[in-house]
Amino acid sequence: MRARVEPEYSPEELTDVAYDFEDVIDDLMLRSPAKQRRLGNCERCLLIIRIHKKLELMKSKIPALPCLPIAIASGANHGNYFEERVWSDIFLIQDRSVANTIVSPVEQKVSALLAQEVIHPHTKKKVMRVLDKFRSLNDFLTGLQSVELDSCNMVWMEELSHVALSAVTAIEYFINKKEEFTKRSWMRPSRGFLFAFGKLKSEDKLAVEMDKIYAKIQNLSMHRPTEFSRQSQSRDTESTVLISPQPTTQEPNLPSFTDDVHAMVKRLLTDDKSFRVIPIMGMEGIGKTTLAKLIFNNKDVLNHFPFGVWTSDGYEFHLRDKEKLMDSNLSQLGDVWNYHVELQRLKAFLIDKRSLIVLDDTHIPFLEHVLRILAESSNGSRMILTTHKISLPPNFQTMSDPHLLRLRGDEESWALFTHALKKSILPELLKLKDKIVRRCGGLPLLIVKLAEALSHKDATIEEWSTVLQQFHHDQQQLWSNTLYKIHKDLSLYMRRCLFYFTLFPKDFDIPARRLMALWVAEDLVQPEGENETPEDVAERCLNMLIAQGMVQVTKKKLNGDVKMVRLPDALRQYWLSKAQQATFLGIHTDTRSELSLGTSRIRRLVDHLDKEDVSFDHIHGDYNTTSTSLPPYYQDALSFMSFDTRKESKPGEDVGNFLRQSISSGCFLVLLVLDLENVFRPKLPEAIGKLTRLRYFGLRSTFLEILPSSISKLQNVQTLDMKHTSINTLPDSIWKLQQLRHLYLSESYRSKLMLGQGTNFPTILQTLCGLFLDEETPVRDGLDRLLSIRKLGLTMSSKQEAMSFQLQAVVDWVLKLNQLRSLRLKSIDQNNQPWDLELKPLVSLVNLSYIYLLGRLRNPSVMSQFPYSLIDLTLSASGLVEDPMRLLDKLPNLRSLKLLAKSYLGKSMLCSFGSFPQLRVLKLWKLEQLEELNVEKGALQALRDLEVRFCRSLKILPAELLHRTLLKIEVLPAHVDSGNEQQSRGYTQGLNSWVSIGGKALSYKISLGNSDITGNCNRMARDRGSLVVCAEKGDDESCVCGEAILFCKAGLTGSTNQVAQKR
Repeated sequence: MRARVEPEYSPEELTDVAYDFEDVIDDLMLRSPAKQRRLGNCERCLLIIRIHKKLELMKSKIPALPCLPIAIASGANHGNYFEERVWSDIFLIQDRSVANTIVSPVEQKVSALLAQEVIHPHTKKKVMRVLDKFRSLNDFLTGLQSVELDSCNMVWMEELSHVALSAVTAIEYFINKKEEFTKRSWMRPSRGFLFAFGKLKSEDKLAVEMDKIYAKIQNLSMHRPTEFSRQSQSRDTESTVLISPQPTTQEPNLPSFTDDVHAMVKRLLTDDKSFRVIPIMGMEGIGKTTLAKLIFNNKDVLNHFPFGVWTSDGYEFHLRDKEKLMDSNLSQLGDVWNYHVELQRLKAFLIDKRSLIVLDDTHIPFLEHVLRILAESSNGSRMILTTHKISLPPNFQTMSDPHLLRLRGDEESWALFTHALKKSILPELLKLKDKIVRRCGGLPLLIVKLAEALSHKDATIEEWSTVLQQFHHDQQQLWSNTLYKIHKDLSLYMRRCLFYFTLFPKDFDIPARRLMALWVAEDLVQPEGENETPEDVAERCLNMLIAQGMVQVTKKKLNGDVKMVRLPDALRQYWLSKAQQATFLGIHTDTRSELSLGTSRIRRLVDHLDKEDVSFDHIHGDYNTTSTSLPPYYQDALSFMSFDTRKESKPGEDVGNFLRQSISSGCFLVLLVLDLENVFRPKLPEAIGKLTRLRYFGLRSTFLEILPSSISKLQNVQTLDMKHTSINTLPDSIWKLQQLRHLYLSESYRSKLMLGQGTNFPTILQTLCGLFLDEETPVRDGLDRLLSIRKLGLTMSSKQEAMSFQLQAVVDWVLKLNQLRSLRLKSIDQNNQPWDLELKPLVSLVNLSYIYLLGRLRNPSVMSQFPYSLIDLTLSASGLVEDPMRLLDKLPNLRSLKLLAKSYLGKSMLCSFGSFPQLRVLKLWKLEQLEELNVEKGALQALRDLEVRFCRSLKILPAELLHRTLLKIEVLPAHVDSGNEQQSRGYTQGLNSWVSIGGKALSYKISLGNSDITGNCNRMARDRGSLVVCAEKGDDESCVCGEAILFCKAGLTGSTNQVAQKR
């Protein structure tokens, strides 16, 4: 191969000339005509002279540029490394490129900077030089996602991410300061010179920071990774650590998969006549085959699909004919091409019949042929297939509706464990419940294996504890494929999101809203479109981690949304050990906080009250730490999270003193996250105002009583969480936080904002919760200028004559909020009692999914004009006289309905046929006039949780609900006398006369004071009737009664003991 030598100018010098030329273009073209018209003749002449001088300077520079000889190989392909990339389309869709994650935020901030008034060319040149350097790494970063990085290369990637974040925050700080100076100069013209000087000083500071950042990225670019492990070059190949889960003898346990069965059955029973494939996706051992069996044998599915086919290997087919109720085995089918007769039999069986085909393995050789047979059919047939892959072949994607199977939650895990154990659990062994469910991490196969192991041991604490200790090895083996997937399929940016879990204590249930806000604060997620927010991307990222079996949902909201999450124990152990080996996360053995890679500085400080942690003495030791001892550790810290939840004043004093000393020593000045949630009354120093780059300030559940006045200086704060604090008055200066997106206030303390005339509200505010409004609060021409609100929570109270005006102003404001998703409105009088609540039809708010209303509805007809997007509705003190069930029953997406005290004043409710198709939770509390709850057949088909509390006139429950599979019913009486043992004995006799459901005995337990009463209802009922379930106080005791689950509580009265049978 011949090479020729061509001259090329030095890149640095040539780039400098290019920036000069760009500046000339700005002068000639980018100045608006309006600005040019404002220029006088003298100024125009000066502009022309300046442009001419710049062009002459550029002309003089070009000949002087040194030439560098470089060899250009003829026909060579530059960047042949990138030709080796193999990255499937599905992962490009579900995982955002790390290149975009690092480079895009810098591009966005630079664009925002250039959109401001013209900055000095010298500063602009330095900013553009940094951006171009990042862009030069873009293709290289994209290529890194197709290989496996070793520990040193992971360190390089983390350092690059940190440098990019430094650039973003530096430009962000400059933009905010410049806006602040502009506003001040407009308000106080007499001090214009000082403000102009401040602008120049701020611009000079930005130029210096850009130089530092450029030097860092230049160094990283020179030392970019060059050697990679080829083990993961192909991401299409099968995992080398796959294990085939051994089948157990356990029967499928429906309570553990209720939500999944409901979702799958809903998809199967649609009226769509075209052929559809529903893949059940998930890691090994997560219960794919179990779920498929539960669906295949579901009564509704059997009625809808007269014919069914099940195969696990592609050679033996189990055919089900509903009419003949027979099974026939085509055991001789073998290779379909050699057994044409059997193939034709199967084809004839499927082609004209509405059938359900279950393929319990995507590698079945018959799969492609079945697809060809059924792809063009229009009889409503469906195929279910199980696969551990999250991707699908191209021919599947157009006809598939995947179901991603998640890890089980704690209660689901315990239900599965007790089912698999097949024997009663002694009360003393219940102490191990939390340990058992946490050790299994929500993986069904692991839960069943542990139950089988314990079933052969003596039922003692010692024996079971020993088995749990020995179970560690099996646990690691079963998780091996998920661990492999982290390195094989998970993008680098999602790994960093996954890392954040390890900052929380072990076995800590992490609120999803907290986790996602922290991701956003550290720029770990980036929006991909104009209408997408970082919060949307964070939610999608969390859902993807849940779907891939890497994150466990430990608690859900009543409407089904994720509330709490946790990293399974095995994954957490693995992730921490991997971090220590590779130093990718920078967690060293002498500290639990994340050290800045390659230095001794802590990048993410976490206080777990661990005395072995290097930061423990700094935070909780003596307060005489010298000012020179702290900077080496905390000068570059990005976040500080404290989990010191001790009582009384010590935690607040410790964290306050530590913050004061650190800030005075020049530490935490680039801090992005300050999360003190659950730290009791931290003594925040006034110096907190120096944390000007802070984005997340978490004070939830601190019971803090006062905020430092310097909080108004935190110009970059995006989230300010003061829910469950004791702060009842906030200064007007809070609205100076123009980057504020989420503001949580303490509803119980009537957090009130002091608003002055002409208050400049942050227009990007998305969340405003817990705000107290009275007659002095400017809503009209004030708060109603906040039009980007997605979540709104208000409590309104004032003198009655002023209340009507405020209510009208609030409802007019609400109707302007086109992006509103959650609305919580309370109307109370001066005695804290519910008062009138004004509301207009909300049907135009198509994104609204959650509504909570407390107050007497002036216009009850709005009940029938809620948007179809509504998922969760709570009414309290509404004073409705018309049956709310008739007004709400056609809402197609309603999942949770709570009718609380005095929300309905009528005597009867009727749920008609087909009503509430998606309702999962129905709670009726303190509806004292309610006497009848009637449910027609075919109504409330999705109901899983019925709770009736203190409805004194309601004597019976509808018979239609008592035979529902897995319906949990909980009823609490209106009066309680826990000290009357005679009444409790009478109650026991009443229990023994109850009808049993499904021909099985009802077990119960009553706790009164220090004594327990237990028993069984063994009496068989000739007719299944309605039950009166009485309970109060004490812990829930589940009573499994055939097809129904009833929750009984202690402390019962004789007046509600009677059994009502409806003949």
